[in-house]
Amino acid sequence: MSDIEIRDDRAAGRLEAVGGGEVVGRIEYFVLDAPRRALVPVHTIVEPAHEGKGIAGSLARELYAGAAREGVVVAPLCPYVVRWAERHPEEAPAADPELLRAAKAWLAAHPGRF
Repeated sequence: MSDIEIRDDRAAGRLEAVGGGEVVGRIEYFVLDAPRRALVPVHTIVEPAHEGKGIAGSLARELYAGAAREGVVVAPLCPYVVRWAERHPEEAPAADPELLRAAKAWLAAHPGRF
């Protein structure tokens, strides 16, 4: 994993793992503004040739670390990120149920986004 760089393409809503000049994994997310600001991961994708190398976990870890640096929370809808957070409660505080409901409502109101 040492040759993988993680970068945040906020405009596109992607946290990307880049290796060898190509995107090898990503978390697709959106920013929820109300009832309070949160990062909402929806999908985690790792290219098949790069599976099993810890890329998805590194992306999830960076998502939570980036949110903490920004002073916002994560409201995960992505099943992978939900499972990762359950296994790493020291790095991934539990999401507020109200934020999760708001995130689900936002996603339902924007069906073509993901």
